[in-house]
This record gives sequence, structure tokens and C-alpha cells, in this order.
Amino acid sequence: MHYPSLKDPLLSRRQALSRMGAGFGGLGLATLLAESAQAETSPLTVKAPHFAPKAKRIIQLFMPGGPSQVDTFDYKPLLAKHAGERPEIVNRKTLRNTKNGLLPSPFGFKQYGRSGKWVSDIFPQTAQCVDDICFIHSMHTDIPEHAGAMMMFNLGHLQPSRPSLGSWLCYGLGSENQELPGLVAMSPRAKPRGKSAHWGNAFLPGAYAGVYANIAEMKPDAILGHLKHPHLPKLDQRKQADLLTRLNRQDLQRFGEDQKLESTIQAMEMAFQMQFAVPEVFDTSSESAATRSLYGESEFAKGCLIARRLVEKGVRMVQLSHSIDGYDIAWDTGHGNIHHHQDLAAACDQGIAALIKDLKLRGLLDETLVLWGGEFGRAPTSEGNKGRDHDHYGFTVWMAGGGVKPGFSYGATDAFGCSAVQDRVHVHDLHATILHLMGLDHEKLTYRYSGRDYRLTDVHGRILHDIIA
Repeated sequence: MHYPSLKDPLLSRRQALSRMGAGFGGLGLATLLAESAQAETSPLTVKAPHFAPKAKRIIQLFMPGGPSQVDTFDYKPLLAKHAGERPEIVNRKTLRNTKNGLLPSPFGFKQYGRSGKWVSDIFPQTAQCVDDICFIHSMHTDIPEHAGAMMMFNLGHLQPSRPSLGSWLCYGLGSENQELPGLVAMSPRAKPRGKSAHWGNAFLPGAYAGVYANIAEMKPDAILGHLKHPHLPKLDQRKQADLLTRLNRQDLQRFGEDQKLESTIQAMEMAFQMQFAVPEVFDTSSESAATRSLYGESEFAKGCLIARRLVEKGVRMVQLSHSIDGYDIAWDTGHGNIHHHQDLAAACDQGIAALIKDLKLRGLLDETLVLWGGEFGRAPTSEGNKGRDHDHYGFTVWMAGGGVKPGFSYGATDAFGCSAVQDRVHVHDLHATILHLMGLDHEKLTYRYSGRDYRLTDVHGRILHDIIA
């Protein structure tokens, strides 16, 4: 959804007053402003869940491009023993249909925590949190192509025609803060591929769309364009916004339901509120030196800190994507050389660990679900001499907090990490489980559009009760 600029609202004051006199029988300004106070309840008002939730908010740490499961969290020691071989179990077609043999991970693995979880050396700080993490090693998805797989992971569909997970959550639950969007998407560098589709509302009402925040420059006024009105003080802006809302609602009464106009009304109100709330929540200077040191100085780490501040303020879902200069699918650099994973992990490892520790320290982790993962994984066979191709047959995601079992691993891939073979989990199953943790029945959370009832999981999805604490 596009939020109108406060610098250039949809109607100027002169246009509004002219339209008021010409089109609405000369109603006085005072009357319109008084009637605007009776405006409908915000679509983002908090709604009751279907049942008692485990989690109230979500932070998604999205790793677009496909992080390799066998080089991160799915330890497969047999890769070294059978290096160069191509057993039948891994003889599967990938995106580029490479025919090479098994490629051992160039990274070491160690066991951590009471659970004894094996974690790659490229994630040493996240490894310290394994007893708070629930790993799912048996994920699979439909296709090994970035755009479609990213849509599936974020929308539950292969095409950008469905609402995002966060949009469904806002539709089902509302938001605990009416001055901020219910869904905020962020990235430290390139805007994620597919752009607004990953946090969009599609056919849901516009109020449930997400807002993208640019955190490349940590200046509150630069995060969202035209955040400050250049001419009017707050009181006059409030009067202007109320007047425009009332005029637009007059149109709705005359011409009937108009989703685009409804979205405009909601966007104008949110835009007014955001100019005062956004600078505060994105300004991390009030954090203690100890907290800033915990997160570190990387751009992704700063995004993690802002994500914590946003959910602390009542935002329903934050999606933080990991990108690098000019490249939105950072983890895809594994094609040419899997060693690039080391640099990517180094850029986000401290921030991830700090987020889990900080949420836990503040008593927020129990009700905040942290989700880590990409749209698919990478093959255990080699592409060229040092790279790995896409692998949608089996990959790893993990969750922490929000009612999942800590220090737990669910499902498994085969001996070489190619395909999910035990307790297989499709993306639809993951979505059904996330909604369940948030107190929503994925089969009942529906929206009627174009003659049928739609839902995030379409006609699929099973809840992974075994991972719920």
C-alpha cells in the first residue's frame, strides 16, 4: 500500500473546501470536523484471537537467496567421507541440473548447549543460543527458483497475488499500536526482490499492508519519505486530515463500497500518526551503551535492534531481510563459492544472537516468535569447484520464543542433507503452525474475494504440534 506524502496530501486545503461547498450542500467546516470524530473504528484495532495464543508478535529474519543447510545448521559428516561421489539419494535435478559429486562443507562444526546441537563455525554467536531455538530440518517447497520460492515463503503462493503472512496477521489480530503500521519490512541494503509483494495486502483491505522502512541510513527522518509536513503544525494537520477523511467518507456514502478509497482514508490517518511515532521508535540513541554493544555496529544488527523496538511498541510483525550492496538475494552468492557464506554469516550472526538475548532479558521472548530462514536451501553436491546450486527438496529454518520448544530439533534430511525424509514440513505447514502459535486457526482465517474464501494456507497446511511447548 502506498502511504500518501504528508508534503503533498491527496487534496489541498483549498481543494477540500471547494469540494465541500460544491459537492456537499454547503456543509460548514465545523460540522464536518465534528462529524469526523464519529469516524469508524480503525481496521487495526486489536481483535480477539480464535483461542489463547502462545505468541503475540513475530520478527522474521529473512535470508533471501538460499542459505545452505549443510554449511549452517544441518551437520552431515558423511559429506567428507564420500566427497566427490554421487550416491543415488542425491541424484536429483536442481535448478541448473548439475551432475557433480558431493562437496564437503569447508566449515567446521561444534556441539553447543545442553542440547548438544551441532552448529557451523560461521555462526558462533547464534550457536550460543541453541537452547532457546527450535530447529526444523525437514522443510521443503515447490520450486527451486528465487522469485516463486520467496513468494511461497512469504505469501503461501507462487504468484504475487495473495496477501503476505504479516498482512493476514494484521487482518486477523489488528495491531497493539495505532500510531505505527501493523507490519513493517526492513532491509539494510537492497530492497528485497518482489518489492512490496512480500509485505503487501493484495486483496485484503489496504490497512493491512506493510510499510517498507529504509534503514541503510540510520536517520529517523530519512527512513520514510516526506515524514514531516513542511508547513502545518500538528493541530492544523489534525484538522486537515479529519476534514479529508470526512469528505472521502461522504463519497463512500454516495457511491458505495470502494476499497481504493477506503485504503486512502486509512493511509492518510496512518501517515498523520507515523510522522510523530516513527522518529522515536527508529532513534536508537536512547538505548544503553551495553545494549548497543550487545548488538554491534553492523547494519543488520541495527535492524535487529530496531525490530525489537518495534515489537516492543506493539507492531504485530517485523520482516528484516538480509541483503548486501546492490544485491537483494545475498545468500545466492553460494553458486560460485560457498565460502561467501562465511562473510554473510559474520554480517548477521551477532545481531541474531543479540536479538534473542535481548528479548529474553526483557521478558519479551516468550510472546515474540523469531523466525530465521530463506526460501530454500543448497544442494550437498558441487556446482563448479566450490559452489552449490539451489535445493528445494530439503532445508532448515528455525524459530525461537513464541511458544515453540527450546533446544529442540524436528525432522531430518537424508544422510547427505539433500532431501527431507523424516517428518517433512511444507511451507504451508509452517504457516499453519505460525498462525496457530498466534492464536489463529488457519482454516478459519479467511477472506471472501472474487466469489471464494481465501486463506494463507490455501487448501493445505497441518499444524506441527510436536514443536509447540
